[in-house]
Amino acid sequence: MRLLIVEDEKRLAISLARGLTAEGFAVDVVHDGLEGLHRASDGAYDLVVLDIMLPGMNGYRVCAALRAAGHEVPILMLTAKDGEYDEAEGLDTGADDYLTKPFSYVVLVARVRALLRRRAGSASPVVTVGSLRMDTAARRVHLGDGEITLTAKEFAVLEQLALRAGQVVSKADVLEHVWDFAYDGDPNIVEVYVSALRRKLGAASIHTVRGAGYRLEAL
Repeated sequence: MRLLIVEDEKRLAISLARGLTAEGFAVDVVHDGLEGLHRASDGAYDLVVLDIMLPGMNGYRVCAALRAAGHEVPILMLTAKDGEYDEAEGLDTGADDYLTKPFSYVVLVARVRALLRRRAGSASPVVTVGSLRMDTAARRVHLGDGEITLTAKEFAVLEQLALRAGQVVSKADVLEHVWDFAYDGDPNIVEVYVSALRRKLGAASIHTVRGAGYRLEAL
């Protein structure tokens, strides 16, 4: 999944980005409200982590502008403020959840995953495709009775395919959601990870649809 962090405290933003990247997310970071609105408006993100006190445009206005334009991306607001009024104001502008600084990183990750599951329309963190079971909360994968060990990037690539099992997922889609916007390397990196997944899951698990992308079949 691809996340956007809009946070002007650069050390915090970088720390969050590193942690979420290690969790298998593709993460972009901006430090200004106007830039955050511009990027979030592109529609390329699965979730936005949005600070309230920002230069250029505050988080309330960014959130309200996104909702007014019809963008339904989940928004998790962060703020150093505290109090029921501030929380209500954030939620009233269209935010989906709210965390007050300082917050637990573990709680933030849990909130992010919960919002992503809600967006997918499923309360369960487990994605099942035949005998393949992916627990997106615990970051564990089982095939039949055995557990498969995956790297963070392998897990993220498989998650994109599993969420759209039976459908063709293009290489561009995988790149967009698993690698950040700054990635300018070889797009064939996707093939490297698909090959690794085939070795671990079985060669027949992921089909290449020539000129279109990849399709995960029930195992």
